[in-house]
Amino acid sequence: MNTSTTFQAISTPTAADLKITDITITPIAFSDPPLLNAVGVHEPLVHRVVIEIRTANGLLGLGECAGGQSRLVNLAVGARAITGASVFDTTLMELLINEALAAEPSVFERAAVFSAFEVAALDIQGHATGRSVSELLGGTVRDEVPFSAYLFYKWAEHPALDGKPAISDEWGEALDPEGIVLQARKMISEYGFKSIKLKGGVFPPDQEIEAIKALRQAFPGLPLRLDPNTAWTVETSRWVAQETSGLLEYLEDPTPGLDGMAEVAATAGMPLATNMCVVAFDHIKRSVELGAVQVILGDHHYWGGLRHTRELGAICQTFGIGLSMHSNSHLGISLAAMVHVAASTPALTYACDTHYPWNGHNDVVKPGALRFVDGSVKVPSGPGLGVQLDREKLGELHQQYLDAGMTARDDTGYMQKFVPDYTADLPRW
Repeated sequence: MNTSTTFQAISTPTAADLKITDITITPIAFSDPPLLNAVGVHEPLVHRVVIEIRTANGLLGLGECAGGQSRLVNLAVGARAITGASVFDTTLMELLINEALAAEPSVFERAAVFSAFEVAALDIQGHATGRSVSELLGGTVRDEVPFSAYLFYKWAEHPALDGKPAISDEWGEALDPEGIVLQARKMISEYGFKSIKLKGGVFPPDQEIEAIKALRQAFPGLPLRLDPNTAWTVETSRWVAQETSGLLEYLEDPTPGLDGMAEVAATAGMPLATNMCVVAFDHIKRSVELGAVQVILGDHHYWGGLRHTRELGAICQTFGIGLSMHSNSHLGISLAAMVHVAASTPALTYACDTHYPWNGHNDVVKPGALRFVDGSVKVPSGPGLGVQLDREKLGELHQQYLDAGMTARDDTGYMQKFVPDYTADLPRW
């Protein structure tokens, strides 16, 4: 059974109008290593969704977003709302989606749904005009976009469970400073990254400080970042900031909420960054008033698409806030969109996050368009996103989704299968 869903306009517009006639939503599942974080551990499979928009004249545009059952429902609602609209009228598309999802309480969710369709619409605009997406966004200020090595504490393998064998991977175990340094060496040797981020919040903070010190010794010239995903109290965060003064480029989301972040920022010797307490435009004013955040990690999936991400960049410039880019488990369509918007956003001067080294072997785009060279990805030349869909791989990953029977990501529930008394209550230390 194929669960891809196609929505068709009642009447087919002329080709010249570039109206949306078909939207196909394909849920997929791809393999993910056992990466540890503040709320548990990644499951063996992660959900993602591939969006295909077609116009009356046969042009195809691609989008990608996070998956899960509720997201699929909202994408279906959004698809019905915009079918028949012009791919050049993304403002109308956003209004139609917001109206159709008026009962959805999460602004974040509505933004994520629109973003998936906006990227696909911009991809088609590029094919229609012979221009790249970055050109449509106003042109590039950089020809290549730097990314950061994204390190995780991790198990050596997914343990055997429910009669299924253990699943190992090429990265091996990383549960102490030595393992983290080895992971960094492998990632940097393969991708050439010029900065390093460690996902923390897994072990007591003194252990994670030791990992940062080990990374500094091993890579004395590279900027370092630490992200515990709000695992620490204000007091602990202040202590960690003191202990890592002079070591970190920025400290990301050490403690929950803008008030807590402001208390830490008042004494920290490095900028504080976030992708958790400033995730919508109406959060920015209070953050500025409190002095809570010095770097925002934008994400076009969260902020409502590529054009809104550029707007975020302009606001950051206005208030002297730095701009980086958040990442979740993603494939090449999202990576291409990230590269195009980062290349066209002057304020985005920090290296971006990416999970691609962990997940890129699963990619649904044909190889060649996206390559890491010295830690950076050159802007695809286009037209559009500059990537092509690998339909055989898409079908394989869709079947994997069907076979898995999963409906949502659950890092905590998966961890509890091996550590029954584990809880995700934060802050933990």
